Amino acid sequence: MSFTGYQVIARKWRPQKFDDLVGQDHVVRTLRNAIEQNRIAHAYLFVGPRGTGKTTTARLFAKCLNCENGPLADPPEDSKICQSIMSGSCMDVLEIDGASNNGVEQVRDLREDAQYSPSQGKYKIYIIDEVHMLSTQAFNALLKILEEPPEHVKFVFATTEAHKVLPTIVSRCQRFDLKPISEKLIKDRLAYICEQEGISAEDTALQAIARMADGGMRDSQSILDQMIAFCGDSVAEEDVLQVYGLVGAEQTADLATAIATGDHIKILELVDSFDSSGRDFFRALVDLQARVREALLEAVKAGGTGSSLGAPMTTESLTRLLDSLRQSESTLKFGLNEKVNFEVALLKASEECRARAIDGIIRELSGIAAGLPEEKKKTLTSSSPEPKPIVSEVSLKAAPGEKPASELVVETSPAPKEDPVNSGGDLAECGPTLLEEEMAAYLGASDIAEITSGESSKDDYSLPTLEEAIAKVPAKARALMDELFRAKLEKVKRIDPKDIC
Repeated sequence: MSFTGYQVIARKWRPQKFDDLVGQDHVVRTLRNAIEQNRIAHAYLFVGPRGTGKTTTARLFAKCLNCENGPLADPPEDSKICQSIMSGSCMDVLEIDGASNNGVEQVRDLREDAQYSPSQGKYKIYIIDEVHMLSTQAFNALLKILEEPPEHVKFVFATTEAHKVLPTIVSRCQRFDLKPISEKLIKDRLAYICEQEGISAEDTALQAIARMADGGMRDSQSILDQMIAFCGDSVAEEDVLQVYGLVGAEQTADLATAIATGDHIKILELVDSFDSSGRDFFRALVDLQARVREALLEAVKAGGTGSSLGAPMTTESLTRLLDSLRQSESTLKFGLNEKVNFEVALLKASEECRARAIDGIIRELSGIAAGLPEEKKKTLTSSSPEPKPIVSEVSLKAAPGEKPASELVVETSPAPKEDPVNSGGDLAECGPTLLEEEMAAYLGASDIAEITSGESSKDDYSLPTLEEAIAKVPAKARALMDELFRAKLEKVKRIDPKDIC
């Protein structure tokens, strides 16, 4: 009686040909063209996050190179050498763990072994996984054979951290960046696997699994395998949320609406419900960011304003909201009290998204002003009506024996409303509004009317001398003008160095 062990979904449904490789069309197309055009390089570097297909792509490429009558872009699946390559038992395709074989001695053994011709296929292919784990000495020992390898040797490197690979190694390879797989592609692949396995899975459950996988196909398949073990032949969304502590899409939308509308009570109630049901706050924050990002994209497409969060919000407000949530990631992840940090992050984001930036307000006002008619602009920008002059005309008569003085006209002009005495300016720059306010503080209504009204005759002020004309001015007004003139003269008076000595 033979017993066959269980094979996990990630291994059972590993791609066996390029057409099964999901989400890496740019890599598949380049490798296919290289095989068909016989432009096969001697070294390749596959870079990407975990679970995106780096090692699988390396195996598929080795399978295409070493198949019968190869290289072929679509090798036969029933070929024994192809099956041995995919199972890892082919003698000409050597998979090396860079973390365990990271010394100079291992690289020297590899260089000696590479001199021998392949025994089964056309090429001897070395697949080094996690190549960034090699030491600097090991990298340097690999340089020479990597630059000028034998014609029958091909190198395929795979790493998740390309910045740790020496630039001298990268420059000798053709680099391929495998990108994270989209949620839609992961969901479709999981649905296909469930259909083939006879598993009934809710669409929302598969969506939750794809969202949690973060772009890794292998991670999603491992999660699905665990959910099948937990639920049996029927996988529901509530089961996925319960096992992994996720927040449902509907609750995430409610939380985003509460933040956008400033409903703080609703925010705290939702956080309490998350805490009582054992939800992952950090994962909830990530899902909330994804929801706000969708609203931001919709607002951009709609012309700058969107209401998908339950309240009209501009792209500026949504951007500020998304930035506030992003800044709270480190505090939430490494803070002492995760729930309190989560509440503070949400309340802060709610306040910031409804605030208005001063530069945005200025732009809006400028836009409004630009759309006004020219007549309205002139009305808004025009100054106040010209005030009446305080002293319009003073006639002077010459004293006996003196040359007649010409008629003196004194006028006042509008000026900024500031104290010319204290600011160091000229008294002539003082506007009539300031003089009227100062005079009103010292004089009565009758005195002001006597000076400013035009009812008085010129003869009242046509005195023989200037001193007598000034003496005719009421005492309070004269005292005020004396004080202003004295302050002005004292401020601009030049000091003679002799006086100081």
